[in-house]
Amino acid sequence: MDPVTDRLPVLDLSRLDAGPDAARAFRADLLAATHEIGFFHLVGHGIPDAVSDAALAEARRFFALPEADKRAVEMLRSPQFRGWTRTGGELTQGAVDWREQIDIGAERDRVDAPDGPGWLRLEGPNLWPAAQPSLREVFTDWERRCTTVARRLVRAWAVALGAPADVFDSAFGDRPSTLIKLIRYPGRDERGQGVGAHSDPGVLTLLMVEPGRGGLQVRHGDGWIDAPPVPGAFVVNIGELLEYATDGYLRATVHRVVSPPEGETRLSVPFFFNPALGSTVPRITLPPELAARARGVTDDPANPISATFGDNLLKARLRAHPDVAALHHPDLVAAAR
Repeated sequence: MDPVTDRLPVLDLSRLDAGPDAARAFRADLLAATHEIGFFHLVGHGIPDAVSDAALAEARRFFALPEADKRAVEMLRSPQFRGWTRTGGELTQGAVDWREQIDIGAERDRVDAPDGPGWLRLEGPNLWPAAQPSLREVFTDWERRCTTVARRLVRAWAVALGAPADVFDSAFGDRPSTLIKLIRYPGRDERGQGVGAHSDPGVLTLLMVEPGRGGLQVRHGDGWIDAPPVPGAFVVNIGELLEYATDGYLRATVHRVVSPPEGETRLSVPFFFNPALGSTVPRITLPPELAARARGVTDDPANPISATFGDNLLKARLRAHPDVAALHHPDLVAAAR
């Protein structure tokens, strides 16, 4: 792959099932894409177009609900940072993101451990809209399907990096920390920040975007690569924990979304696949030829990367939703200052 490319590479996951040579070539392309850019389009993932289309349609129905129905599941009601956020209700780098969304995490029982680590408070139930009961069925199924794709990718990375295929398995176990966001970006004249420049705090993201809607931009060198959707493909990027695990050989790339023009909207559904909250991601001993090209973990005092995913997620949630944090977790807010 050309390191100065102006578009994201397209990788076909089905090559993992096409014999040893095809699988080896896929892993090589996967390694190149995530070392050089950190993003790629993924086709051949096995999720039928009809399922993806139905998920997008379900998301549209949610955003078309009366505001009273959405307020019934407003995130301010959730100590676990689940539920609906009005347009302008989330921050990135301290600035307002111009998007409306609902956050759906792994459905778990709430953990009551006041003396435990702060990230334990993130475990708990979702807020499901009573006005749209099908939302739960559709996106519980979506979580299952995306988890299958994500586990295959994680194992492919492990082998490509010279480690056993199962090197990361114990970090996820049977309690991966997943998050689905349904996001609607309204158009506006000045365009500007749909979501601000950031890197993701976990392992990997599978992003589905409504066909024909651009706006995603990926940092590369001194500029930005536009990443419009490819039909039938996910946009995939790695998060900070894979950067940590590989001493920076794989890079969690900064990205952003520019608001659509006035009169248009952009609908997207990112799926975040991350380890269990209390798990520690192992650091891989890279083969010498890869270790020589490892750039080290990004050193940003304002955004320290922890090996424990729960620490990274809690940091991100407290910053992104200060109103929820102040209401439900004032002690954590005070400790973070």
